[in-house]
Amino acid sequence: KGVINYILDPKKGTELIDSSGVRTDSISHIAQSFIDQTELNPRVGKVVGHISLSFSVQDSSKLSNKFMAQMAREYMEKMGIKDTQYIIGRHFDKEHPHVHIAFNRIDNNGKTISDRNDRFRSEKICKELTAKYDLYFADGKEKVKEHRLKEPDKTK
Repeated sequence: KGVINYILDPKKGTELIDSSGVRTDSISHIAQSFIDQTELNPRVGKVVGHISLSFSVQDSSKLSNKFMAQMAREYMEKMGIKDTQYIIGRHFDKEHPHVHIAFNRIDNNGKTISDRNDRFRSEKICKELTAKYDLYFADGKEKVKEHRLKEPDKTK
């Protein structure tokens, strides 16, 4: 419930821009939807994956909720996060546009979705999407990268 609370925190001006397989009328119902699916594979300890995708301020005019949700779904598909429950929330608490994705690591068939932070694959996918959609990719760490994979909740 912690990740879902963070993603849907009203202090961040959050908008739920996409979801699949969950009841979205309350945070409790979203969390319960995730919990219910864990019964398909109760051996998995950490069932919720969390990814943040950040975009450049320079692309703000292109970044409608619909477009950002499409990008997030395409990113998930390429990362092998498919056939599972998820929510995508857009935050407005920073200058740069960004979305947070929470997904169930137990897919709809009871199989486990890996939560390894595969940086090389993620970086490659982000660069592909950046080029495909003609988005700005910042040079250097002092600027916000087009997409940045963060897994603050990854298993130890």
